[in-house]
Amino acid sequence: MIAVTGITGKIGSQLARTLLAEHKPVRAVVRDIRKGRPWELQGCEVAQADINDSAALAAAFQGAEAIFILVPPNFDPLPGFPEAHATAAALKSALTASHPGKVVYLSTIGTQAAQSNLLTSHTIIEKALGQLPVPITFLRPAWFMENAAWDVASARGSGIIPSFLQPLDKRVPMVATVDIAQVAAELLQEEWVGHRVVELEGPTRVTPNQIAATFSDLLGHAVTIEAVPRDTWQSLFESQGMKNPTPRIRMLDGFNEGWIEFEGGETGSRKGKETLQAVLKTLTGQR
Repeated sequence: MIAVTGITGKIGSQLARTLLAEHKPVRAVVRDIRKGRPWELQGCEVAQADINDSAALAAAFQGAEAIFILVPPNFDPLPGFPEAHATAAALKSALTASHPGKVVYLSTIGTQAAQSNLLTSHTIIEKALGQLPVPITFLRPAWFMENAAWDVASARGSGIIPSFLQPLDKRVPMVATVDIAQVAAELLQEEWVGHRVVELEGPTRVTPNQIAATFSDLLGHAVTIEAVPRDTWQSLFESQGMKNPTPRIRMLDGFNEGWIEFEGGETGSRKGKETLQAVLKTLTGQR
């Protein structure tokens, strides 16, 4: 039995469908039991647990041969990342109690960075889980290509999309969620000892300029990209309702300045197959 958290999201659902297609037994771990019903109809067991409820998680993980852990994103954490510390403690307790055969934790590129930033939440959780005597793979994917979904409306309308990734000709490690799900499915069925890190990006790195050019090709009209001035980020994010934008700003700085990178660099990362063209084609409804 493979227990899958985050099954109602894009990566978790793609992972579960992949496993089911390979006739693997899947247990859907959901916070809202009503959202587990569609998965039950597809043949999954269903268990209810919140990611911060250690007792419920332990029960949901009990008897699992493998567990996929996906922590819901928090784009506006409180100072000191108390939410991540709480999640780390709950997961550590649940895994200690349930004794799974192996775990794949969906982390992120740059978890090893010393500078505090939005991705530090995963650093905290990785550190806690790294204390467990359980085979764990920390799957660290690059920037999601699907983040470009936020740009589709602007690309269609004004033809101008903003970019926080700068400079516009800088190559950024990106990956499609379908590749993350596929690799996670493969890792969950492997055998290994101890803890390991798998870093994942797409077939080639992508510049913001390439994103604009690809939108242009797909939409049939000129699409340009403009860098959002760094000195406007704080006020802009606050105007959007963020209370603590510093971690997000520092994450963007990390990508732009190059200190958010894979430990093994570009040559050491595993490469997915899905291209930017394919992802943007889907996002623009051109299947």
